[in-house]
Amino acid sequence: MSSTIYLHLSSSLLSTTYLGIMANSKIFAEYITAKFHDVNFTDVPINPAVNFHFICAFAIDCYATTPPTPTNGRFNVHWNNQRLSPASISAIKQSHPNVRVFAGLGGASIVNDNNLVYFEPNPVDTDSWVSNAVNSLTTIIREYKLDGIDIDYESFKSDTNTFTKCIGQLIRTLKQTGVIQFASIAPYNDPTVQEKYQALWREHGDFIDYVNFQFYAYPQILNVEQYVQYYDSQMANYPGANVLASFSTGNEVNRIDICLNACESLNMQGKLNGIFNWSADNSLLHNRFNYEEQAQEILAGPN
Repeated sequence: MSSTIYLHLSSSLLSTTYLGIMANSKIFAEYITAKFHDVNFTDVPINPAVNFHFICAFAIDCYATTPPTPTNGRFNVHWNNQRLSPASISAIKQSHPNVRVFAGLGGASIVNDNNLVYFEPNPVDTDSWVSNAVNSLTTIIREYKLDGIDIDYESFKSDTNTFTKCIGQLIRTLKQTGVIQFASIAPYNDPTVQEKYQALWREHGDFIDYVNFQFYAYPQILNVEQYVQYYDSQMANYPGANVLASFSTGNEVNRIDICLNACESLNMQGKLNGIFNWSADNSLLHNRFNYEEQAQEILAGPN
C-alpha cells in the first residue's frame, strides 16, 4: 500500500513539474567546458521552473593544431568528454526533466585565444561540407543523446552566401530527419558576424529556435537603459526571433548586475525570451554560480 502511494505521489510530482515547465517557455542556457576547467553538469544550479539548456563547447570541424587544420565539415568533439560524457548527459537529463543538451559548433578559438577557429568549407564543393557535417554530427548527437545544436562560428574564410547555404542546409537536414529538436545561433555585434547571421536568419529562420546574442561582447554597457536599447536593436535585426539576453561570468567589461536588472525590466515589459551565460567554467572559477541562480529566478517569476 505504501509503495502504491509513493508511486502515485511521484507520478503527480513529475506531472506537476512537467506542466510547470510547459507553462514557462523561457530559456536559461549555460555554455560548459569552454575553458576546460573541471566543471560538471551537477555543479550548475538548475531551477525546475525554467527550460534549461546546456551547450557543450565545442564540436569543431578542424584539427586542434596551430593554426587549426580544416576538415571540411567532419566534426569531432572538443569539449571535455570525460566531464560531459554520454553517461553524464543521460544522468543530468534523467534527474532534471527540464534539461536539454546541445552541441555548440565552432567557437572562437582552440588551444589559445589567438588560434582562431574559422568557418572554412571547401570553396569548390560546398555540398561535401554539408554532407560531411550532417554525417559526423548525426553520429555525435546520437552517441551523446543531444537535443540540438548551437551555431557559434565567429571567424570566416567564406562569403555570406556560402555560410548561409551550408549552415542553413545543415540545420534543415538535421531537423527534418529528426536528429535534433532545437537549433540556435550565437552572433554578436560585429559587422561581418552580423551580416552572415542576419542572412542566415532571413533564409532559414523558420528552422532556428533561439538567437543567443552575445550582449556581453559590446563595449562597456553603462546602465540598464542602454542594455535594453541594445536588446531592442537585436530584436529588430532578427525579426520574429526568440532573442536571449546574456551575461558572462568571465567578462570584466560589462557588469552582470546591469544585465540582470535589464532582464528584470525586459521581463516586466513581456519582452524577455530567456538568458544565457558564458560560461559555467568561469562561474566555477570565480563565483560559484550565484548569477545563474539569480537569472533563473527572474525567468521563473511572473512577467
